[in-house]
Amino acid sequence: MSRDRANSWVPAEGLLEEKSSWRILSLPVPQFGLRVLLAVVTVLFLLLGTSYLVRMQVWDWRPLQEPGILVANTAVLILSSIALQWAKTCAETDRIKEVRQGFLAAGLLTCVFLVGQLYAWSEIRHTVVFLERNPSTSFFYLVTLIHGLHLVGGLVAWVRASLRIRRGAAIAQVRMSIEMCAVYWHFLLAVWLVFYGLMLST
Repeated sequence: MSRDRANSWVPAEGLLEEKSSWRILSLPVPQFGLRVLLAVVTVLFLLLGTSYLVRMQVWDWRPLQEPGILVANTAVLILSSIALQWAKTCAETDRIKEVRQGFLAAGLLTCVFLVGQLYAWSEIRHTVVFLERNPSTSFFYLVTLIHGLHLVGGLVAWVRASLRIRRGAAIAQVRMSIEMCAVYWHFLLAVWLVFYGLMLST
């Protein structure tokens, strides 16, 4: 009798899985879409990382001399992610002025990062490594291009949310957009840190 009572407090395994599935399906459509997007992008960058590690084992691979500006670019992207997190926190407490400041700073810093990446491309283009067609250079261009394009895609969502904020939309109406931008930026920051660390270590 006591055993039956004890077991009655423990959810069945199937019930737990069902609740977990319903929790995912009950997400708002934009948040569910973001999760699917992040899953797909994760697979893409995992494939790139695996290809990088495999290709560097070939005899003609020579380590890339990373442009010094990448350090500054990384710091700028970190600041951008911090600014978005601040905007998200302020949105949760309805501080519209701080939300505008943090959200604007995040977008501008992201633009600075992208310009910095283009400058890094220019530096590499004028080096001997580029002229020798080093495979590591091709991977650098590929990774930074794909990463940059995903940031540009994020900026499209950022512009749309910024316009709504500027037009006086209530915080409640843009809170989800701000939160999703923050999650997306944190994700792309993590991706960049992993690949940058990989380039530095090889």
